[in-house]
Amino acid sequence: MATLSGKTLFISGGSRGIGLAIAVRAAEEGANVVIAAKTAEPHPKLPGTIYTAAREIEAAGGAALPVICDIRDDAQVQAAVSQAVERFGGIDICINNASAISLTGTLQTDMKRYDLMNEINARGTFLCSKLTLPYLLESGNPHILNLAPPLDLSPKWFARHTAYSIAKYSMSLCTLGMAAEFAVQGVAVNSLWPLTAIDTAAVRFAPGLEKMAMSNRRSPQIMADAAHVILTRPSRSCTGNFFIDEEVLREHGVTDLSVYGPAEVGAELAGDFFVPDEVFARSLTRVKSEY
Repeated sequence: MATLSGKTLFISGGSRGIGLAIAVRAAEEGANVVIAAKTAEPHPKLPGTIYTAAREIEAAGGAALPVICDIRDDAQVQAAVSQAVERFGGIDICINNASAISLTGTLQTDMKRYDLMNEINARGTFLCSKLTLPYLLESGNPHILNLAPPLDLSPKWFARHTAYSIAKYSMSLCTLGMAAEFAVQGVAVNSLWPLTAIDTAAVRFAPGLEKMAMSNRRSPQIMADAAHVILTRPSRSCTGNFFIDEEVLREHGVTDLSVYGPAEVGAELAGDFFVPDEVFARSLTRVKSEY
């Protein structure tokens, strides 16, 4: 079976949560992981820095390069990419994980927050992809993986938080466009999105999610395992997809998803935002959609 041994992953915003879970999963197979994120000092509410992430990656068996990087800044991203290439000799995989969220209505969304979401989600994804692509094109099995939802443009996904939806779907549009643009060169560009809510520290403090129960979410590990399946597939035959984590794992032969939680047996999981109705309909998991 294909592994990520010796591969170099460039992950934006990977100091905690899903990004860190993907990094550690890759490190278990001996991958090199570049953590490009802003968190150099501990956050008062959110655990994890690029340095604690690096220690976890190394403890799992991989090589880590923590780089202080605000993906809104062109020069910082270029410097992070250059450091990655200097340290590891190239880049095989780009994970666009960094994201900003605010589930607020139009009148409640200040423009500073609007700009932040679009600069990180939309522009940051485009920028990290653009600057890693020259090295991905030299890789034997190059992948870009955007943590972005399927392109389901139902009005219900916009009605409650238009600003966030615009920013998040921009990441999905990067998948759509770049997959077609680089198909001939063999660069896989895909999106991965969770069927259910994922329990991350960042989400717990996101505007609009303060009251959501913690008990009906899955562990970030489900996204890490699904990402691993995608990233070890041949890039020329796996591109332009909008994957859902549970479906990826079931297709891969995983039948017991209870290891990802919740702890309460038989608990009804909360469906994630942006998951199309037809995906919920064919799911074998009891999921309650909030929309």
